[in-house]
Amino acid sequence: MKLLLDTHILLWSAADKLSAKASKYVLDESNRLYFSAASIWQIAIKMGLNRSDFRVDAYALYSGLLDNGYEEIPITSKHTLAVSTLPDIHKDPFDRIILAQCISEGIPILTSDTRLADYHAPVILV
Repeated sequence: MKLLLDTHILLWSAADKLSAKASKYVLDESNRLYFSAASIWQIAIKMGLNRSDFRVDAYALYSGLLDNGYEEIPITSKHTLAVSTLPDIHKDPFDRIILAQCISEGIPILTSDTRLADYHAPVILV
């Protein structure tokens, strides 16, 4: 199964801090794992703020994801236009573009964010 991992799941996966339920999906070698360019963008912004509570190297994470077989989904105009069709349930622009990618590409999103489950989209809550 194809799975698009949201930013939190990507970070938890990289840090070996996934829940048992999330691990079941991520570690299943029959699944193809995807990440959004929006997740790397979000992490790069936070990294650039030099926050003491956020110590993730976006470059290392990106390389590690590719080295471990994750596939990147770039942001396209199709995705940005799909954001305009989403109900105003979630305010975070990164989550909204990732959700639009999930819907546009027909790839379920793996997330722990219960608000994403309120959308008419293929969401797997872990």
